[in-house]
Amino acid sequence: MAIMKIIVLVSLLVVVLASSQAQAQLPSGSGSLLNITGTIMCSLDGAAIVPDEATPTPAFPIQLTCEGKVVSSAITNADGTFNIVLNLQHSLLARVLSSGQVVVATPLASCNASLPADGFLHAPLQLAGTTVSGSLNVVNLVPAVF
Repeated sequence: MAIMKIIVLVSLLVVVLASSQAQAQLPSGSGSLLNITGTIMCSLDGAAIVPDEATPTPAFPIQLTCEGKVVSSAITNADGTFNIVLNLQHSLLARVLSSGQVVVATPLASCNASLPADGFLHAPLQLAGTTVSGSLNVVNLVPAVF
């Protein structure tokens, strides 16, 4: 009888350890999403952008690029915020983390007339964390400073 209790206890311990290891890994497969969120602001006088003083940039086209190819796109809302959500595949996550960039696909001159007319803003992506809700795993990324 004591041996049976030990076997059950060891089995439960193995199951608990295995499930915690599975959650510690980056999610992959179905039920996983890649969420990229950011805000684009303009400085009308060309000075450094201070969030409380900067102007939001509504209706700016945003692109997610990997290895020079557009993977997805979005448009900023009235507050200058954008959100790109993709079904996550492990190979996509690796590509986005290694070579992914958020590109403001509007000439910089539309934000500030003193900037070059043909320049674009590029920002690499950073892992902001993961969220697990039931069977849904969300990998959250944010652009670094443009």
